[in-house]
Amino acid sequence: MAKKPEEGAVARNPGNVQPLNIADEMRESYLTYAMSVIVARALPDVRDGLKPSQRRVLVAMNDLNLGPTGKFRKCAKIAGDTSGNYHPHGEAVVYPTLVRMAQSFNTRYPLVDPQGNFGTIDGDPPAAMRYTEARLTRASVDMMEDLEKDTVDYIDNYDGTRQEPSVFPGKFPNLLCNGTGGIAVGMATSMPPHNVNEVCDGIAALIDEPEITVEALMKIIRGPDFPTGGVIHGRKGIADAYKTGRGIVTVRGKAEIEEGDHGKSQIVITEIPYQVNKTTMIEKIADLVKSDAISGVSDIKDYSKEDIRLVVEVKRDADPNIVLNQLYKHTQLQSSFSIINIAIVEGKPQTLNLKQLCEAYRDHRKQVILRRTRWLLNKAKARHHIVAGLLGALDLIDAIIKLIRSAKDVDEARDKLMALKVKFPPSPKGLELDVADRFSRAQADAILAMTLSKLTGLERTRLQEEFEALLKEIADLQDILAREARVLKMIKDDLEEMKKRHGDERRTAIKGEVGEFDITDLIPDEQVVVTISYEGYIKRVPLDDYRRQNRGGTGSVGAKSKEGDFIEHFFLASTHDYLLVFTTLGKLFWLKVYDIPEFGKQAKGRALVNLLNMSTVEKVSACIRVREFKEDRFLMFATSQGTVKRTALEAYSNVRNAGIKAIKLNEGDRLIDVMETGGADEIVLASRKGMAIGFP
Repeated sequence: MAKKPEEGAVARNPGNVQPLNIADEMRESYLTYAMSVIVARALPDVRDGLKPSQRRVLVAMNDLNLGPTGKFRKCAKIAGDTSGNYHPHGEAVVYPTLVRMAQSFNTRYPLVDPQGNFGTIDGDPPAAMRYTEARLTRASVDMMEDLEKDTVDYIDNYDGTRQEPSVFPGKFPNLLCNGTGGIAVGMATSMPPHNVNEVCDGIAALIDEPEITVEALMKIIRGPDFPTGGVIHGRKGIADAYKTGRGIVTVRGKAEIEEGDHGKSQIVITEIPYQVNKTTMIEKIADLVKSDAISGVSDIKDYSKEDIRLVVEVKRDADPNIVLNQLYKHTQLQSSFSIINIAIVEGKPQTLNLKQLCEAYRDHRKQVILRRTRWLLNKAKARHHIVAGLLGALDLIDAIIKLIRSAKDVDEARDKLMALKVKFPPSPKGLELDVADRFSRAQADAILAMTLSKLTGLERTRLQEEFEALLKEIADLQDILAREARVLKMIKDDLEEMKKRHGDERRTAIKGEVGEFDITDLIPDEQVVVTISYEGYIKRVPLDDYRRQNRGGTGSVGAKSKEGDFIEHFFLASTHDYLLVFTTLGKLFWLKVYDIPEFGKQAKGRALVNLLNMSTVEKVSACIRVREFKEDRFLMFATSQGTVKRTALEAYSNVRNAGIKAIKLNEGDRLIDVMETGGADEIVLASRKGMAIGFP
């Protein structure tokens, strides 16, 4: 007798359980998840440039008839309809998508017309969705134009209760004009916006010359056109992106130097790089000024309202060009935009160059126009069939009336009509119209629904005119389907319409490559006195401050220092010289003499740790003044344990802000001094006990 399983025991081999390799299952499941994220969430479709969440928001707004001239509706209603009807996620993720499509500083040509607080370029969040309203813009309506004419495929929504478009007809070239961004699994897209005039002209050029090169297209579509303006420096990044689908462009804010009050200069910033938070940038500037990383700034004021206007006030003795260069170097006033042109093409992610993006729009619009034409042709043929039946019925109106009066019900009347022999009005050859000598069921139903007013002469004339107009329309539609040149002409006409409706001037300028800003050209070459104290305080003093004085040999104070400190290094240098600063730990730092703060003779100066990336445990061992890194000059090192070495000066010409290890030291050893030599000098080393050694 079989033993009963204990209560709570699990059956060893249920019928629906199969052994699987967990590694294989994890791999397959992860790939399925990754493709779901890539295709259904994070990356745009190359045909309309929209991600599924964006498309569903616009479809929900279209269902609510929120056209550009209609009323605004609460965003809570829009987000609720999107979430309930199309998007399988909550309203909290739908609303940010709606907001971004409405923000003019994020979207070059907004797809949503906002009303209320939709956030700011300062990073302020939008108001809650119950307080804001929205409707569609003309650009989004253009993208959905002809949606009801069988131009695109429809798919089931997430719960199968309704249908949603898999893509929009896309009359407005959204992907190129608005760009997009998204992070998927293992890949990301970052496509910049462009000017609609240039995009339309570029696609039109491609239609006229299918073999056009990317280089030729780049002369028309010159580069990204960001909604916040700015200046793109250099064309290499643009060329790389347009040729390969990947590139990096350097974008600077627009800034001008103006004359301020009391003879001071001020830097006025009117545009900032794309996707830069203005408040964060201001805070960064303020922090850098406080830490002395940026010198010469006395105040920062934000006068921005609808347009950006930041005023950076420059100290009276500072050069505004140097300050502006520091802003570019250390803040987001200059930033890089990474271009990654990845989009979904036929269900798969693909990296696209500029020509392929233009071709994708052209090919999609060809299919849309062909499908729309077939839909219109079928509709025109169906109407032609009905009108032909009505005209044929008017010739037999007496017999038809008698036939209908004798029928006992509608079904009998319809059957008798369909059996009646009739002569339809003739149609030209080649129109591929169904011609018969009997009424069809659709014609019979139309005759039974015909009112007595159709019997008047005027109505007969109208039917005849409609019949002839339908013949012309059918012939025209069939000609469109037969001739690709007409389809391409219609695409070009649509592009011209988009230019007239949405075209505007470029906002982002394109200039030459960003070169290293040579501050030396702006600074006079003059002699100064540089002092460094034992505690690490440095300063430069104009040589004129040490002018001769007739004080009877008494002299004057050359420098002041705090108690216990003293001047250890004192030398003359030019403002254009490099200062090679060696520390006891064997590290080397570069410092331009003009970057050393200028003080009066009696000031103690500024701590070197604020200028160089030095640790608090290391001190300055030696300073070498260098104008040029010549091949025939050398540096001689000596350590406390008696180690020496000679290295060519040229080896230290690669200036690095973080410094380098100039000499490797043994444990407990430290660098004592460094001297510049010519390679043929005699070196003498002396110990603290009075011993000395000399050698070449």
